[in-house]
Amino acid sequence: MTSTTRHETRIAADPDVPLIRITREFDAPREKVFRAHVEPDLVVQWLGPRGLEMTIDHYDCRTGGSYRYVHTQDGEEYGFHGSFHEVRPSELIVQTFTFEGMPAGVALEKLLLEDIGGGRTRLTTTSLCDSFADRDAMLASGMEVGVTEGYERLDELLARG
Repeated sequence: MTSTTRHETRIAADPDVPLIRITREFDAPREKVFRAHVEPDLVVQWLGPRGLEMTIDHYDCRTGGSYRYVHTQDGEEYGFHGSFHEVRPSELIVQTFTFEGMPAGVALEKLLLEDIGGGRTRLTTTSLCDSFADRDAMLASGMEVGVTEGYERLDELLARG
């Protein structure tokens, strides 16, 4: 299945709690979208903005597992790590997320995959931060570019099969 449709990535800050909500649709069944989030050899092909190289130290996407990866650009390294709290195949991933440049700012993330018919999937991710300041710092960090370009790269990966 080849997709030429460009889907909008919606990123919204909740006004009442320090939460970021990301919504995106994909022209692929949720099983394929889920697989691209849990298999390290696939994750490394799409996660993050274009122009960054990603290396995975470990990526054990199961309930009780953990991960650490590094994005590199122009000699600069950006490390990220966390724990997987609950993983339900093709449905849900609950994890912590820490940018090692701000180690005190741990976010609790929930990724939900919804079958919207026609072999398509709606992904909704929420990131609950420790404070409004941490949430605003995450938004100001260039996250929007990374998320948007990453999901465009995921579209390309899903279209290849």
